[in-house]
Order: sequence, then structure tokens, then C-alpha cells
Amino acid sequence: MHVSLATSAGRAGRPNEDFVGAVPGAVVLLDGAGIPGAERLCAHGVAWYTERLGGVLLGGLSRNDGRDLAGILAAAIGEIAAAHSATCDIADPSSPQATVLMVRAHRGRLEHLLLADSFLVLDQVGGGPQVVTDEREVIARRECSAPLNGVTPGTAEYDRIRASCATALRARRNQPGGYWIAKDDPRAAREAVTGSHSLDDLNGVALLSNGASRIVSPYGLTDWPSVLELLAADGPSGVIDRVRQAEAQMDGGPDTRDPDDATVVHWTDLARHRV
Repeated sequence: MHVSLATSAGRAGRPNEDFVGAVPGAVVLLDGAGIPGAERLCAHGVAWYTERLGGVLLGGLSRNDGRDLAGILAAAIGEIAAAHSATCDIADPSSPQATVLMVRAHRGRLEHLLLADSFLVLDQVGGGPQVVTDEREVIARRECSAPLNGVTPGTAEYDRIRASCATALRARRNQPGGYWIAKDDPRAAREAVTGSHSLDDLNGVALLSNGASRIVSPYGLTDWPSVLELLAADGPSGVIDRVRQAEAQMDGGPDTRDPDDATVVHWTDLARHRV
């Protein structure tokens, strides 16, 4: 198993709310959701949540006790919820939460599980990359933001509508017809996007948090085949460097976005897991 990884906080002086880790035969990547004002709901914070959840997930994966990925995730969500439910308002829609991306080599196949908007790139033997993500949050955000179409940014009306859109989006978290994320309800694990692929068909895989996937969209610096080429040449840090360079050049421009935590994992040498 050969795993290379890199992670970068979006801004200096702020904790990196991503989590990444690996055990033999498995990798976990979490992207914490930092909701403004969440400190009043949970004294621990988003980084604490992702670190605790990630550690429990890695422990569950290392035990190889026959559970599927959704079962491991459900148990981990429940354990962390119990750890701070007595002191924090974990049921509030704005309390700490995280996207989840798990991959595991198991019985000759690579299994995956995704909750929300991280990206798994499968480097297929004899073919182009296959990209897997959970699009439900993006769809919900687009639908909830529709009332902003045609409204002038910076106006009082825009700010009022934007606040109502944010409330509408939070109400769709972990709800049928909305989107699912790791938070306080273990049942979210059974709503994850899952699948598996024969290890014989894969050269390797890449995992990217939302902040790192910006290299393809919305920045359009490259496409997914070229991401795999960049990983082979410069490793995960090369992908993040390109994202940070683009953000610096767009500073103050119309397409400027707040820098986000960015994490990339490149897992190669899958052959030893085929038996």
C-alpha cells in the first residue's frame, strides 16, 4: 500500500477542519462544515468533530470485523454524538458536521462510501478516470439559492434573501429529498453513495476534499485526467499548490472565493490487495 497525502488550511491562523488518515487497506477523508456561530451550540468546534470522527472511523476500518462501510460509519457517528450530546446542542442544524469519503480494499475489490461533496477519482486500467461524488448537497444548494437569481448583491434585499436561503438549506440536511452528512444521526450512514470496483481494473485512486476539487470546478485549471497526471508528477501537494495560486491571482476579482481547507490523497500500488 502506497499512500501519499497533503492537506492545507484555507487561512492562516484558523484550524484545518479537514481530516485525513490511513490504515492498511483503507483511507478516510473528512471535510468539516464550519457554520458561523456554531460555537454557541458546541464548545468543541468543527475541527474537534472531524478529528474525533476520523479517528473512530480508522479504528473501525482497522478491525476488519465484517461490517460494511455504512455500518462502520453509523457506529462512529453514534459514538461521537454520545461523546458530546450532554454538553452541546448536537441536534441543531448548524452544529458541527462533516462530509465523509471512505475507501477500503476488501476481498479483491475497492469499496467506497461518500456523504456530501468530496470527490473520488478512480484511475482505471485501460480507460480514463471515473469520478464519483455525492451531488445531493450541490443540488439542494442550487434549489435553495434560486430566489437570489436577479437580485443585486450587496443590497439589503440580497442579504435578507440570502439569509432565508441559508435557513432553507440547513433545514434540508439529513432529510429525505435533501442531502445527507455526518452529524448527530447514525441513520445518515445508510443514505450514503456506495459502490465497489475490482482491484484488477484500477491503477490507483485519488481522494479530494471540496476545497481541492476546485482545481477542476469552478476554477477550470485542468480536467480530471490531467489531475491524475499532476498527481503522478508532483504528488498531492502539487494539486493544492495550483489551487492556492489560482486563489491568489483571483483575489478581489469577480470569481473570488474564500480559500477553503484542501486535502488530497493518492493511493497507488493496489496490486498487493488483490488477493
